[in-house]
Amino acid sequence: MSQKRDYKSLSVLEKSRLKEHSYFMSFSNKVDALSYERSHSNGFLLLNGNWKFHYAESPELAPQNFYTNDYNVDEWDDLYVPSNWQMNGYGKPHYTNVQYPFPVDPPHIPSENPTGSYRRDFHISKEMLDDQIILRFEGVDSAFHVWINGEFVGYSTGSRLPSEFDIGAYVHEGKNTISVRVYQWSVGSYIEDQDMWWLSGIFRDVYLTTKPNVHVHDFFVKTILDKNYDDAELDVDAIIHSSSKNTGAYNIELELLDNAYQVIKTTAIDVNVNGKEVSNVSLKMNVTSPKKWSAEIPYLYHLLITLKDENGSVIETIPVKVGFRSVELKDGLIQVNGVPVLFKGVNRHEHHPDLGRAVPIEWMEKDIQLMKQNNINAVRTSHYPDDPKFYDLCNEYGLYVIDETDIECHGFGFSGYEHPISDNPSWQEAYVDRMKRMVERDKNHPSVIIWSLGNESGFGRNQEAMYKWTKEKDPTRLVHYEGESRHILDKTNNKPNELHVAADMFSTMYTSVEIMQKLGERRDLEQPHILCEFAHAMGNGPGGFKEYFDLFYKYDRLQGGFVWEWLDHGIRQTNDDGEEYFAYGGDFGEIPHDSNFVIDGMVMPDGTPSPALIEYKKVIEPVLVESGNLKEGIVHITNRYNFLNLNHLSATWSLVADNTIIDSGSIELPVIEAGDMKEVEIPYTLPALIKDRTDYWLNIQFNQKEDTKWAKAGHEVAWQQFLLPVQEKDVQEVGKLTGNGVLRVEADESSRAITVMGDHFQITFNKSTGVLDSWQVDGHEMLEKGPKLNFWRATTDNDQLGSDEFGSTIEERNWKNHGLHMMQHRLNSIDYEVSKAKDFVTITVSSKVSPPAFSWGFDTKITYNVFNDGTVNIDVSGIKVGEASETLPRIGLQLNLDKRYNLVDWYGRGPGESYVDSKLANRFGIWSKTVEELYTPYVVPQENGNRSEVTWASLTDNNGVGLFIAGDAFNFSAHHYTTENIQEARHTTDLVEEDFIVLNLDHQQQGLGSASCGPGVLDKYQLKNDDFHFSLSLKGYSKNQFSPLNLYKCIDVTSL
Repeated sequence: MSQKRDYKSLSVLEKSRLKEHSYFMSFSNKVDALSYERSHSNGFLLLNGNWKFHYAESPELAPQNFYTNDYNVDEWDDLYVPSNWQMNGYGKPHYTNVQYPFPVDPPHIPSENPTGSYRRDFHISKEMLDDQIILRFEGVDSAFHVWINGEFVGYSTGSRLPSEFDIGAYVHEGKNTISVRVYQWSVGSYIEDQDMWWLSGIFRDVYLTTKPNVHVHDFFVKTILDKNYDDAELDVDAIIHSSSKNTGAYNIELELLDNAYQVIKTTAIDVNVNGKEVSNVSLKMNVTSPKKWSAEIPYLYHLLITLKDENGSVIETIPVKVGFRSVELKDGLIQVNGVPVLFKGVNRHEHHPDLGRAVPIEWMEKDIQLMKQNNINAVRTSHYPDDPKFYDLCNEYGLYVIDETDIECHGFGFSGYEHPISDNPSWQEAYVDRMKRMVERDKNHPSVIIWSLGNESGFGRNQEAMYKWTKEKDPTRLVHYEGESRHILDKTNNKPNELHVAADMFSTMYTSVEIMQKLGERRDLEQPHILCEFAHAMGNGPGGFKEYFDLFYKYDRLQGGFVWEWLDHGIRQTNDDGEEYFAYGGDFGEIPHDSNFVIDGMVMPDGTPSPALIEYKKVIEPVLVESGNLKEGIVHITNRYNFLNLNHLSATWSLVADNTIIDSGSIELPVIEAGDMKEVEIPYTLPALIKDRTDYWLNIQFNQKEDTKWAKAGHEVAWQQFLLPVQEKDVQEVGKLTGNGVLRVEADESSRAITVMGDHFQITFNKSTGVLDSWQVDGHEMLEKGPKLNFWRATTDNDQLGSDEFGSTIEERNWKNHGLHMMQHRLNSIDYEVSKAKDFVTITVSSKVSPPAFSWGFDTKITYNVFNDGTVNIDVSGIKVGEASETLPRIGLQLNLDKRYNLVDWYGRGPGESYVDSKLANRFGIWSKTVEELYTPYVVPQENGNRSEVTWASLTDNNGVGLFIAGDAFNFSAHHYTTENIQEARHTTDLVEEDFIVLNLDHQQQGLGSASCGPGVLDKYQLKNDDFHFSLSLKGYSKNQFSPLNLYKCIDVTSL
């Protein structure tokens, strides 16, 4: 059989596949057409559902002649379509980022080529036989043959692109049988080397439709705005096909309706169809002042394209939603409707934790709703065309789309293969074919504003050919390709005559803030610049969103970027104990693999937003509020939308002190057009008496006034918070707890310990180690392990990775190479002194903290002042001795508390986790959580749950008894897991809950950065390995006596 070798041949891209065209459905009448329900469309028959399925390790082992009518498949398994067979127990998922999972020897593919054979029956009605019957596959990975009733129909490649076949000659009324053979590997696999799981099978919809003998095969809707972007010309170029030899006169009518289904305008044209000749028809319609489509205002019209016969009878009606918008490169900027836009974007793979790439529409819609709720306005379909339903949703919800074709051959750069296929003419047809099929399919979506030639495939004549065809086909959009920018920006002479020949913009990946600053300053580059990938969101991170967007707002030519990436590609699994976790590379025994590099999204595999998404929302929020004269209530409000004013938002303010709203109101916003700034007065009133140790916060919020498709009324879009300047005069003093002169404190020394005793408390210091070993309050022990200096954290993905390409170092390696993970404490001396008034005892501990096998370390001094009320002020200092790593993971104290102290309150940034370079989404306030709720369940356990800029914190049991901590903008975290356990765990199921709580009280922590794939921590966020000094106050207490807030106001913190 000749088809056996098709999947091995570069020259065979298809057999009998129909010519590509736009995605649409044809209906028999306008009412059905306007429903857009494909189940009402002509001859629609969905073939999703259970198919009989056979899996083999190679085509040679697959059942031969399985497609014949008399072949019995009753004993085969049932497999639901759409699906990936690896997600259903056939073969195993295989993850690689760059490297090919097979030897690189194009066009040759492995002999071990897993093969899936599919069969099912379907029924054809007598009425369907009167029309052309089309079989359509929306996506099959990676190549397939198809038979109907034992007859060979065709073949196709291109996993994430549609394939259609005319099966009218092969079907009959009643029961019919379809047979499909799918090959995991084909020649096309060489250009499908995207950073994702290798998953195979029929993973998108399969269905039949019928077309009348004379029908609209394709059409291209273009909206041409005038020079003032007011009025528009609606152009429709249509292609009429006839499957009969008859000639006749026909009529095509265009009917434009607004979103309330009111007819705006109609036009029609007659067309003569001569037998089987193709007829091209162009229609134009002038539309006065149409409402424009943008990501902010996604207004859609309904366009009905109706084909009628010479008697005026409707043959078919095709609905398409039209957005009037223009895209152009003007004044060196990407402009939509004449306005430069800033991309606040994200890269999105198609992935579902249980279904792989067979993503249901409900999951797509949830993704888009979550994007809109978090102020994202653009998505790049990395790195292939998505399911066509996704684009319909982007049109409706309002997202700009960079539509990327299904080409990536990144692995060649690491394989040693010396002949790049992107510059090999024998591959040109395969490259251009994929571009054509994407552009033709998606050309009528207003959300698609930029075509992309693929991803990380080098640069050569094949991209030039793709660009040339695309610009000729569609001059109304721009073209993107990062591979050529990489080629150009490597040169030393970046003059305009070296601008792209295959792209309309500069596009780079993971470019550092410092380099982006230099690129923004340049005036010789006549094209705009976007970051098609930046801020790699792997694990805990990224840090530094703000610095990028500061540059985007400062330099017009820097038009934003697309975070890598949207979703962790974890695959849901359970261990032997029934505990759920998410698998990543290597968990299925695959070789080679790239481990957890596939876990790099701002959304966790189950759809839960990570702290990174919350931070991104804050940084890209469309309303900026800056302080003016805060004493007079003056703020400056800037509208950072591109099109909207702020009339759709309600603005409110509140004055908060000690977590209590003491004043509030609504803000009557002036009209603030897109890009404008207005001064606004907030009429707050401070109380006559200012409380001591009290912060007064002015909070301003912007919320949606009305429901939208993506959020309910009241959804918070933006916010800001200001610490008000208060006068030091007229301050209301609060009493000090240590004012009771009756209380006394005593100290006792034995050979092993120094014990300090006071009313209701006893604290013991170990004379051998210098550690506070025991802290009893009313006879109850609070500590499992006393506080010790700690410099280590369970390293993040960004700590563990780095690259010379991006100028980032592997911090974990540097830290371990200098022994920071195994620091040892040597006591030099321990002394104590009781004050003359016997109201406090001072314990002074001097130590050397250093790693084994190294001479460097810290000479440390910890001074404990134990007051008569049970307050312990801890003053910590360290002097660095010797040469070591440039940075440290953290500086702080770590202690273990009894696990009953599980209720946590704090005043500082919250409610979520925050770090020095990722904290803006967390506002100051008093927050409460359990220890469990402080933990962020990253797929790969790592440092997490830090709360920053904290003034006080409290951990108590159910009776309100526990430990209180106060300090100057310290960090804390509390977990049921040890740092060592978190460090070593590969999955959440590897975590072992302890009988104690690990409490970290940190002076500082290293920032997060994005060194897992990009630049490391910005210098200003690095924790330098240097001398240090900090202080904390700790106290055992009961909420029955004091709230933590009141305790803070009373506790003696004079030594802090």
